[in-house]
Amino acid sequence: MPSETLRLADLAARDVTERVLEPDAAGRAALAAELGIEGIRKFRFAVTLTPRGKADWSLDADLGATVVQACVVTLDPVTTRIDERISRRFLADWSEPEGGTEIEMPDDETAEPLPATLDLYEVALEALALALPPYPRADGVEMDEAVFAEPGTEPLRDEDLKPFAGLKDLKDRLGGGGDEEK
Repeated sequence: MPSETLRLADLAARDVTERVLEPDAAGRAALAAELGIEGIRKFRFAVTLTPRGKADWSLDADLGATVVQACVVTLDPVTTRIDERISRRFLADWSEPEGGTEIEMPDDETAEPLPATLDLYEVALEALALALPPYPRADGVEMDEAVFAEPGTEPLRDEDLKPFAGLKDLKDRLGGGGDEEK
């Protein structure tokens, strides 16, 4: 996988640092393999790192990518365009939330602990992974109903699980199934 690692202590403490990541075909193929998708046709990650105070940094970036994933129904390739705005804050005085199995989400979900080094491709890859459609479908493809049952039993269908399905059956059995004029 490509790498663009910055050591934050080496960056100018008063200047904005800008980078643009546009990997070649081999780099895009490596990123696609890392994500477990069929391919990445285009990829651009424009990053601005801005110092905040004595040790903190903010990262603002624009992620643009054209990805190819397999359709969850037909396995045909599905192309998706992704355009995301990324914001992160790296804080020197970060403290991990305390608690047992349940931890309350912090007020600022963009805040992270200040790393010694920052790999911009890792930030881009995480953002792209979060932006990918979880269940890509080819145009016009619908999910069919899957029906499973033990031999000798009637299968339970989606229609049977609707809240008023039982009332409709009762109404039909009592002879009130048709539309009647009042």
